[in-house]
Amino acid sequence: MTQNERQAKSKQEILQAALEEFGQRDYEQVRMENICKNHGISKGMMYHYYTSKDDLFLLCVQDTFQALAAYVAQMPTPSLPSDPAKSIHSFFLSREYFFQREPLRKRIFENAVLYPPDHLRDAIQALRKPLRALNLQFLESVLQSTPLRPTLSPQQAVPFLESIEALFQPLLAHYRPSSTQDLHSMLEASGEILDLLLFGILRQSPEESPQ
Repeated sequence: MTQNERQAKSKQEILQAALEEFGQRDYEQVRMENICKNHGISKGMMYHYYTSKDDLFLLCVQDTFQALAAYVAQMPTPSLPSDPAKSIHSFFLSREYFFQREPLRKRIFENAVLYPPDHLRDAIQALRKPLRALNLQFLESVLQSTPLRPTLSPQQAVPFLESIEALFQPLLAHYRPSSTQDLHSMLEASGEILDLLLFGILRQSPEESPQ
């Protein structure tokens, strides 16, 4: 094994250990010493590559964003979706499918996007840019043929939907806690949430009714 191969193997071992620790605990609860102890990694090797917990957390965040972006990139981008609500529903559910398959990354994503450490906000936002670009590309393509409220512009709708995308899983868990236990419940509850998000709960005022 070459030196480069050994280094790559060591970094991958550290990454996997960090993913497990940050995937099961909040940022404040993780300690580098515990990562070493719990996963049989020598402190010498750890500190040779990463000097702080911040470095490890950002490594996990970057890896999670990249894995999610690769998953999202496989989704077909509709040019003229016949059912925009269904396309948006699929957009949200694709993340749920990803995090069901990658449960450790789910907590890392939520802690990075919803509860980021203040001193790491800018670094996390920079790491998230490629993923946001994919989100915006998909949402803009869907909204091209979506009938919006007369008082609402696509420039307002896109960031709203992008914000909901980050909050969708916690919202789903609060709306119907049992929905996280099986796929059928998740599909049913997510459809109800999306219907409420897109069409609201209040009757339209005369001013907003189509002419």
